[in-house]
Amino acid sequence: MKKLLLLGDDAIAQAALDAGISGIYAYPGTPSTEITEYVHNSLYAKQNNVRSNWSTNEKTAMESALGMSYSGKRAMVCMKHVGLNVAADAFINSAITGVNGGLIVVVADDPSMHSSQNEQDSRFYAKFSFIPCLEPSNQQEAYDMVIYGFELSEKYQVPVMLRITTRLAHSRSDVKRIDTIRNQNDLSLPKNLKQFILLPAIAKVRYRELLANQIKFERESLDSGYNLYKEGTDNSLGIITSGIAYNYLLENFEDRNIPFNVLKIAQYPVPVSLLEKVVKSSDKILVLEEGYPIIEEMLRGSLNNGGNIQGRLDGTVPRDGELNPNIVALALNIPIVETESVSDIVLQRPPSLCVGCPHIDTYNALNETLLNLSKGRVFSDIGCYTLGALPPYNAINSCVDMGASITMAKGAADAGLHPSVAVIGDSTFTHSGMTGLLDCINDNSAVTIFILDNETTAMTGGQKSSANGKIENICIGLGLDKEHIRVIKPLKNKHEENVKVITEELNYKGTSVIIAKRECIQTLNKRMREKFKNKNK
Repeated sequence: MKKLLLLGDDAIAQAALDAGISGIYAYPGTPSTEITEYVHNSLYAKQNNVRSNWSTNEKTAMESALGMSYSGKRAMVCMKHVGLNVAADAFINSAITGVNGGLIVVVADDPSMHSSQNEQDSRFYAKFSFIPCLEPSNQQEAYDMVIYGFELSEKYQVPVMLRITTRLAHSRSDVKRIDTIRNQNDLSLPKNLKQFILLPAIAKVRYRELLANQIKFERESLDSGYNLYKEGTDNSLGIITSGIAYNYLLENFEDRNIPFNVLKIAQYPVPVSLLEKVVKSSDKILVLEEGYPIIEEMLRGSLNNGGNIQGRLDGTVPRDGELNPNIVALALNIPIVETESVSDIVLQRPPSLCVGCPHIDTYNALNETLLNLSKGRVFSDIGCYTLGALPPYNAINSCVDMGASITMAKGAADAGLHPSVAVIGDSTFTHSGMTGLLDCINDNSAVTIFILDNETTAMTGGQKSSANGKIENICIGLGLDKEHIRVIKPLKNKHEENVKVITEELNYKGTSVIIAKRECIQTLNKRMREKFKNKNK
């Protein structure tokens, strides 16, 4: 076995290559981005024609992966937790269509919202869809579970979710690879060519088959070896834990010798027999899980005898945020040594737009045009330009979900707010903004839409944007009047000219688009460094 030092994301990507994937589909989103980047940068992937370009959004990624599976090939689709909301229609229905080639859906959750709008727990989606879910506690398990997950997917012809969290995705550990890399599957269409047609008569049959498989999925969870029960010497407490929370538990005991009964959950659906075992053999139960209290709610719903279950729901563990060794120690009544935190020593600095960022000049021009109007008119979106909400710009008033800037501005305009302004990035525009623009055009809503075109998906590391070189033509194709598609260059020496253009479009009582076009300062610097390096070779 070859051993590598890998991020959790890297381990998942390497395992997918070793398991014989033919394609990986994704839209960039922290903390999942590095999985696709690893494959994209892999020489092995290039030599073996493994598809690894970025999709326009998570829904198109999910559907493309399902199409590859339909053709008999193994596929992986990756996204962050809020991206699963975008892909949910295809994801949930894929459980009913089933798969042909193995399909793994990797979802990276972000408890504590390091770079996200919420803390949602993707295990709910797996439970809601009735599909198996794997939750590794370390990088080696992440690797092994991908290998196992593809086998499980093809055995039962269902997609399998692999749920990770930020700390696992972005930490490193030694990972042992399998001895033999698996060849890619041959092209083969489904034996039942009506399998993927979800007309009611077919879908009802498929759904009953999915439900009938639940007992088999639970048996797999019991037999796979990923769910582990360790009987302790002290029955006063039984601990049920999952994912990376298991590591936080281990860190609180010398030599990892835990005296209590411990059930580690790493595969769902959770075997009820294991839950019954730990509950019956323990006086009290403590549940430690990263994210929502899914296991805890399951226990309280069916096995809570006398209220002896502790966790997030009763306040023993905080209801929000990540777990850590100290939180677990407090829940176990283990004394902790108070030490200075980083925040006590280092002055906190809010994030800010980069020096030279084109968004700075756009916001300065926009703010000047709105100076004499009441505040609260600018609906923004998700991207690095969301930092325009902070001083010194204080330029935007919303950030809800991908694409919401345009449709929220439309609703406000429909309510009578004028001018009503939307700010959206180029990649976000093609991800989820085009349909909102079409709604505006169809109703001729009085909305001024800024598309901030910095020619990349900047916030997640500078991946190629699906919008590159296409924005004007997209707007024209959707039916927008060419006279109200304005292109400005956000630079200080263009300030007065840009203010004039913005003022004209804000006064227009219809739909207009202002494309603020200038390359991201970070990708520009990177490009110039590479150019200089190549020149001096």
